[in-house]
Parts: sequence; C-alpha cells; structure tokens
Amino acid sequence: MTELVTKLQLAQEELNPQFKALQASISALKTAVRLAGEEKPDALPMQKALVKLQVAAAEVDSKPLDAAVAEFAAVTQTALDNLAFDFAKDLRDAFVERDEEVSGRPPTLAIGLFIFEINIVARKGQWFYGKEALTRPIPLSLKGILKAYDRQVRRIGQRETDVAEFVAELRQAWQDCVDKRSKSSGRVNIIEVYAQLILNRQSGRFWNAPARRTFKDYERELFVRDLILAREQGAGNSFRLGVATKSQAEQANRSIWLPETAATGEYYSDIIFG
Repeated sequence: MTELVTKLQLAQEELNPQFKALQASISALKTAVRLAGEEKPDALPMQKALVKLQVAAAEVDSKPLDAAVAEFAAVTQTALDNLAFDFAKDLRDAFVERDEEVSGRPPTLAIGLFIFEINIVARKGQWFYGKEALTRPIPLSLKGILKAYDRQVRRIGQRETDVAEFVAELRQAWQDCVDKRSKSSGRVNIIEVYAQLILNRQSGRFWNAPARRTFKDYERELFVRDLILAREQGAGNSFRLGVATKSQAEQANRSIWLPETAATGEYYSDIIFG
C-alpha cells in the first residue's frame, strides 16, 4: 500500500500545476468574457485582464484558448487606440485654442519643437526634445501637460546661448580629449567630448571638495539644444559631426540625436574641428 500511496502522490504532484493553471485560465477568462460582453469596450480594465489572461494561457496547452486570447488582445488594442485618439483629440483642441499646431498620431504627437508620447495604459505621457526626455511620465491631465510644455518652451525653445562662447568651450573639450590620446585622427566621440565639457565647467570648489552640491550640471538636452543653435547660427561650420552607424545609434553613450524637426533628425557619433 505504501508504494501505491507514493504513486498516487506523485500523480497528484504532477497534475497540481496543470490544475492550478486551468483554474487561473478559467478565472481570467471569466473576467475577459464579462468585459467583452459590455456594450462599450472599457480599454484599461481590458488591458489588465489581458495581461492576466496571457500569463495564465501560457501555462495551458489549448489552441482554442490561444485563439481566444489573440482575439481578445486585438479587441483590447483597438479599444486602447480609440482611447488614445480621444485623449489626443482633446489635447489637440487645447493647443488649437492657443493657436499652436499639433501633428502626428497617437501615441506620438509633435507640438512645436517637442514630442509628446502617450502611454494610455499607464495613463501618463512624457515630453521629449528629440530623443531626450524632458519630463518624467506625467498624468494625462490637460492642465499638467500644458504647464509642462510651457516650462520646456521657456527652458529649451527660448534658450539663449552665447554661441561663440559655447563653440570655444566645445573646441577646448575636444582638444582635451585629443591630448589624452597618444595618436589621434582628431575625430572624437561626441559623448566623450560632452563629458569633458562638463568637467571643464566645474569650479575649483568642486575639485577641492567633490560633492553633489558643488557639481555644476549641464543636462544632455541643453547640450543638444546648444549644438542645434550653433548650427543654426552658422557657428557649426567650425566643426563637423560624423553620422552614427546603426550600432552606435543604439547606444546612448556612443551617439546623440540632433532633431531637425520635432519628429525627424539624425544620430551623430563623433566630432572633429577643422
């Protein structure tokens, strides 16, 4: 009898995970069925239900279940897209009232110099200048989004830079990087030069007692903006930027994106002064 009990226990142990997976799938399906049966799709609850359903279905070998999950996922995505379009329309209307044009389509909208990325699932959005994040994800509140936009217009769009001084600093940082090499073609990674420029801006107070409170930051998005201003004002003729390769463009520490419009631009990997 002991041997029989052991065999039965082993069978139970083997079936338990399958039983639990079926229970989880059935529970998730019940929620999905309820949501799918509503007159108007409720996108956010459907998204939460979809995640649970996909996790549960992954543990069950069932083609009908897989087909049902795929169809529910498609309907959920459509509902999410519709929700994003509804919000985007409200946001577009708010900017139109301010005589500002909005282009693009959800989840990516272009306004002035900036991009606004909508994450409808998280109910948040984020402002970007090129590829540089200007804000943390913020709630999808028109008032908060407009306030953040205005702040970045003042900070980035209306930035006043002494271009001649900036280019001189940039040249010095580039030269410092070149001097550190035993051999150099003069072409230096743009991020290395950016880092050197930040170091060159530190005061004696920082070098005497390095600390966060004495560190003078120079945010990457401001560096991008200053490069753009230098090029727009003709000072960019004193240096050349090399277009990044695909592998360099995939690494933020090897390249930088310079926007031409809110949504278009180019990755650059290195800089050289003539």
